[in-house]
Amino acid sequence: MTEKPEPIGNRTGAKNQGANDTPPPMAAPEDVYIKSIESFDNKIERIYNTLYLWALLLAGRRQGTFVQDSDRKMAMTAQVLKPEEYFITEEPYYEPLGKEIEVFEAAYQNQLPVLLKGPTGCGKTRFMEHMAWRLKRPLITVSCHDDLTASDLVGRFLISGGETVWVDGPLARAVRSGGICYLDEVVEARKDTTVVIHPLADDRRVLPMEKLGELLEAGPEFCMAISYNPGYQSVLKDLKQSTRQRFVALEFDYPGAELEAKIVASEGAIEPELAGQLVKFAHMTRNLKGSGLEEGASTRLLVHAAKLVKSGVQPVVACRASIAQALTDDDEMLVAVNELSASVF
Repeated sequence: MTEKPEPIGNRTGAKNQGANDTPPPMAAPEDVYIKSIESFDNKIERIYNTLYLWALLLAGRRQGTFVQDSDRKMAMTAQVLKPEEYFITEEPYYEPLGKEIEVFEAAYQNQLPVLLKGPTGCGKTRFMEHMAWRLKRPLITVSCHDDLTASDLVGRFLISGGETVWVDGPLARAVRSGGICYLDEVVEARKDTTVVIHPLADDRRVLPMEKLGELLEAGPEFCMAISYNPGYQSVLKDLKQSTRQRFVALEFDYPGAELEAKIVASEGAIEPELAGQLVKFAHMTRNLKGSGLEEGASTRLLVHAAKLVKSGVQPVVACRASIAQALTDDDEMLVAVNELSASVF
């Protein structure tokens, strides 16, 4: 007579579980994702260290010597770029839209991090360059992307000339030199990467460097700044409240017509009348946002068109190349945008 299989709930591992016991709470999907990424990074780090030790062992055997731990530690020297390489020596052209310069300087004096938000090409990066020049601090800019890791920001060990060399990442360089670290489009980075900036963006103002076993303290000159475009946010790419609420926020937008024409005329070295026509065309394209275009023409694109016109390109051709083609690939929308430029010039 064959035995009946034991029910799953009574098998080994579940026999001691009481009838009233509740299962442990499941981790949030975001926590599981972050932990899996960290676990993967740790595995890669262990593989790297193992390969490095084998390389040292083989090198020692070839030379008839073995590398001691003390020799390995001596080889771990830091490579830090000079902060003067990041100084902006000439004043960047910037026209203030409001009180953003005053607010940023007050935040800097109180060692508060700053968040810039606004559409693409409205002057956020130029504003940061201008403030770095005004404050006379080095500016280290990082363009965030999906593959940006914590090691890319903090630093990593590299093998150079048979030696292990520690190379600071841009965030660590900014902290050491008392500079401004600017993370552009921070929502493009992975969430487990942006968590690295949290200790620098609150009262602690420290950067944990786990691979070195150090805690790097930021001096009073250091400033943390990030930016993002609210129009590009989604469920998967959003700035968490735990990050947002650490920053003083400055909102940017395209300037008014008169001020924008002044900026385009100055940056593109063209006549004010022509700059006004470009701004008029830009406003037409911005009215199409959500009706075929994801974004209208930015101030940056207007400056590009102005420079082409200054070099002898016809305004309609310049608008087609530097604005219409940059905004969309849809054939019908290209025809519509080109007709708008033809109606202005």
